[in-house]
Amino acid sequence: MGKRREPDGLEPVAGNGLLNRRLFLERALAAGAGGAALSVSAANAEPLTVPKWTLEPGASFNPYGKPSKFEDKVVRQFAPPANPATQGVGSSRTPHHLLDGMITPNSLHFERSHGGVPDIDPAQHKILIHGLVKRPLTFTIESLMRYPMTSRISFIECGGNSGGLSAAQPAVLNVQGIHGLLSCAEWTGVKLSTLLDEAGIDPAAKWILAEGADSQSVSRSIPLAKALDDVIVCLFQNGERIRPENGYPVRLLVPGYSGNMNIKWLRRIKLVSAPVMTKDETSKYTILLPTGKAWQFVLPLEVKSMITRPSPGINLGGQGYHEISGLAWSGNGKITKVEVSADGGKSWAPAALQEPILSKAVTRFRAPWNWNGGPAVLQSRATDDTGMVQPSRAQIIAERGLRGQYHFNAIQSWAVDEKGVLANVHA
Repeated sequence: MGKRREPDGLEPVAGNGLLNRRLFLERALAAGAGGAALSVSAANAEPLTVPKWTLEPGASFNPYGKPSKFEDKVVRQFAPPANPATQGVGSSRTPHHLLDGMITPNSLHFERSHGGVPDIDPAQHKILIHGLVKRPLTFTIESLMRYPMTSRISFIECGGNSGGLSAAQPAVLNVQGIHGLLSCAEWTGVKLSTLLDEAGIDPAAKWILAEGADSQSVSRSIPLAKALDDVIVCLFQNGERIRPENGYPVRLLVPGYSGNMNIKWLRRIKLVSAPVMTKDETSKYTILLPTGKAWQFVLPLEVKSMITRPSPGINLGGQGYHEISGLAWSGNGKITKVEVSADGGKSWAPAALQEPILSKAVTRFRAPWNWNGGPAVLQSRATDDTGMVQPSRAQIIAERGLRGQYHFNAIQSWAVDEKGVLANVHA
């Protein structure tokens, strides 16, 4: 027997109401669902009224654009540490459940600070390149502006993003609280390889030490091969100068690598023969194992995904057709496939991937779902072009236990109850 088809021609491809992604690939959702997916009924259409805002002139121009007052809930969420020892320690998280597309606005890009945001005068700031080089060099911001620029769209993700999933009991958190330490932007600046070539690399150099100008001097060791590959000394973010909380006036972009390696407020790069073993790569940002040992210098972020809509706080308005939408990304390359489940991983349906699909950038995925009003567990599972498949939470815990929170790329589960309310669960 062939597959059963919905009365309107939509084809189920997995359990609990998941439908064929062809609806999105062919851009035929509204036509194929007879308008039901959009909750629009021609029978209920009424003549448009004339609201007051069409009868009088609107506001004048602003020197710098601001969101509508009706979007005042679309803000970052501040998350201080449990026992802050220093002013400015903590993070603020991107509200992915309230966004769409792949680019994070500058004002909503997540931030993570270990000692507050320094107030740097770009006219006085300098970047030093020294160590195992033939010619130590110092660059001002003005001198960097004279070099050829390059741009790339890339995600930055804190190594501790999604670490809340390692808790023994499901945390009462939404997308922002669990996965908000991830953002994606267009970054523009000078290739680090250009500056290193000018300094002249000593053959003994195998790593670089990158250091920030913040009060904590956050620093990380980065393989020289990576530095010469795709690392950028960035001056611009989404077309404008980098915001202070994201590294103004200059930061590193280390595509695909753990977030704190993308050093903000860059002040120094030293070429060295081996990792420097700084506090930010020894006491932190290592992966603890049940044996008491730790994985160190696990640098690329593994393949990962999350459903952003529906999700906790973005609940279902009623039975019928809904779009499941989310983001997938991998520090190893491109996303090649995202699968979606509505029955807690018992069956899977391929989602449609929205262009552009770029290496080390987030990819938006979409899947149509016919919710029957019963309980469901929504999941997404991503695969990248190295063949790596996003693991389940049980797989990660079997390997690492519950002690560590870094590089936690497990499948996220959102439970849906009969009222259409969603919650974080361990499935």
